[in-house]
Amino acid sequence: MPLSSPTGHRPASPSTALLTDRYELTMLQAALADGTADRRCVFEVFTRRLPAGRRYGVLAGTGRFLEELEDFRFGPAELEWLSNEGVVDDRTLDFLAAFRFSGSITGYAEGEVFFPLSPVVVVEGSFAEAVLLETLLLSTLNYDSAVASAASRMTSAAIGRPCLEMGARRAHEDAAVAAARAAVVAGFAGTSNLEAGRRYGLSTIGTAAHAFTLLHDDELSAFRAQVAAQGTGTTLLVDTYDVRRGVENALAVAGTELGAVRLDSGDLTLLASEVRAQLDAAGARSTRITVTSDLDEHAIAGLAAAPVDAYGVGTSLVTGSGAPTCGMVYKMVAREDAHGVLQPVAKVSRAKASVGGRKSAARRIGTDGRAVEEVLVAGPDEAVRGWRATEPDLRGLHVPLVVDGEVDPRWTGAEGVRTAVARHRSSRDELPRGARRLSADEAALPTVTVRLD
Repeated sequence: MPLSSPTGHRPASPSTALLTDRYELTMLQAALADGTADRRCVFEVFTRRLPAGRRYGVLAGTGRFLEELEDFRFGPAELEWLSNEGVVDDRTLDFLAAFRFSGSITGYAEGEVFFPLSPVVVVEGSFAEAVLLETLLLSTLNYDSAVASAASRMTSAAIGRPCLEMGARRAHEDAAVAAARAAVVAGFAGTSNLEAGRRYGLSTIGTAAHAFTLLHDDELSAFRAQVAAQGTGTTLLVDTYDVRRGVENALAVAGTELGAVRLDSGDLTLLASEVRAQLDAAGARSTRITVTSDLDEHAIAGLAAAPVDAYGVGTSLVTGSGAPTCGMVYKMVAREDAHGVLQPVAKVSRAKASVGGRKSAARRIGTDGRAVEEVLVAGPDEAVRGWRATEPDLRGLHVPLVVDGEVDPRWTGAEGVRTAVARHRSSRDELPRGARRLSADEAALPTVTVRLD
């Protein structure tokens, strides 16, 4: 189970209102001035394409966004800075001082897989409310989903062996917490990051680095100190000097009850085989082997035949394994006209066109229980709004996240992570055979549009 007994508590948070781009506020000022700020609008988050070689994406960060939305308040400090910098006028400052998002947000459940054009989040509210959320929403989902998408490939390649997140030293301190959470959503068993563990109830892992061995006069003394502090169930790092001698020293100190050894360098396939044989010959058959050292999904797949029990992953994970963003965009797809009627709108720019109108989404499931296509439902606004997946082979994908300004607490905190872990496991298991291959290919599911009119 990847989650420990959670507190579910988050530290007191400063306002997130300035984690945004200036043009959102300047658009608001202009809309307030010309009377269009109150027009009801629908915005949609989607990606036009998956990163090269990826067959599916994994939605992550929804819970974090909802937590940050609750802190999206313009307090005296934020308003004073905006005023001093001349970002917006007094009328806009007055609006921001009273701002509370009162609209509604639906979307794919966190942990769900997605494909090109999947409407993973739909925001509805006045233009003044909805336009302010663009950067906060995209910065959260783009990074977290990139990490989760990479993590899902890694946990697939691991074929049931635990993957452990160790990337905090390769990321910004706030990104490290987000990455740890996203990795667990996609199946990682734990994280080295203590703040992520505290905030989201994640299991935390870690024992000692090479520095601890080098601190002591010899390896045997270092191992004795670690076992005295942590017990024989600890993991001893055996490659500071000579691996074979390191295993001998580990067994001399902890005996056959030693929990695990860690290998962090060299030919991991060869070393794991040699260490496994050495442990077994000594009677330490239950002692596990954990490997680290710049692993990614391809390296993990290459170790499939090696006697490895767990993988520690850092740099490749927190950088999205070559795809550090999912390319998600936030586009208006409908807006109220001068007569109060919601009208579809769309960009027609070359290579950046969007599809107008509110959309819902479902996944079509074949008779074997495997998904066969991503279904986008389009048509008149009221028809799409009221549409529900009633056909037996369709699974509806949109769930309510915010209703009339109230965040659904099921998606936040430690509970939200648990829910996302289960959702991802089920969603990935539903993909067609071959969808988890690491070789470059097309999206695992085609996206089709069904019109209600």
